[in-house]
Amino acid sequence: MRNVLNALRALEEIATRQPIGVGELARAMDLPKSTLQRTLHTLREAGWIRPADGAGTRWVITGRALYVGRRATGDLGLRDAAVPVMEQLRRDTGETVHLTVPEGDAAVLVERLETAQPVRIVLPLGTRLPLHASANGKAYLAALPVERAGQLLDAALSELPGYTGTTITSRSGLLDELAAVRERGWSDNRGEWRADVCAVAAPVRDASGAPVASLSVNVPASRMTPEARSAHGPRVRDAARQLSGVLGHVED
Repeated sequence: MRNVLNALRALEEIATRQPIGVGELARAMDLPKSTLQRTLHTLREAGWIRPADGAGTRWVITGRALYVGRRATGDLGLRDAAVPVMEQLRRDTGETVHLTVPEGDAAVLVERLETAQPVRIVLPLGTRLPLHASANGKAYLAALPVERAGQLLDAALSELPGYTGTTITSRSGLLDELAAVRERGWSDNRGEWRADVCAVAAPVRDASGAPVASLSVNVPASRMTPEARSAHGPRVRDAARQLSGVLGHVED
């Protein structure tokens, strides 16, 4: 059982930190390198990880992990519907576009289309974004019924950790932020998870009207000017509404 738990923990750490070397991974997991080497060998043999540099010194997850995650969240059809909308949004903004799905206290990155600009935001697929400190997470929370959003905050986010100087860490402050998001139709991240990452996002709804995902435009902080934010926000809102329509949602 311990070997299985170590393998699952290793997958989670690699997905979060990839590409990652054995030494860094061993420190993160507080395991001896010899134990971790056996775990990595097993994961590689099973097709879950691969060497990032061809020599086995740094590791990344393979598409197998992403496929299983997509099957678990039922978003294979979502991804197929989203990619054309994401491609148009990337053309309209010239920036990286993300698709995330909610999972517990996080928004999980399941698809991305990267900008052609040399300075860009690069997050591995499978990255878990905190709901209260990411544009994607706040878009999802704001799309929930107010009572349900409050329950989720109480259950999964009893404490709001601060990641940067701009992270909203008070429940009342976050609820006020979500009210503003509902009013304008898109959320905003001003370096609240990572100081160098800014984004705008909007919720994607299914035929029942429930939020099932969020789309975001992700921009280095140096490029997210007030003018860029004002332009990208309505674009991501309209793209998310378009994708929601493909999934069967009809706007009121």
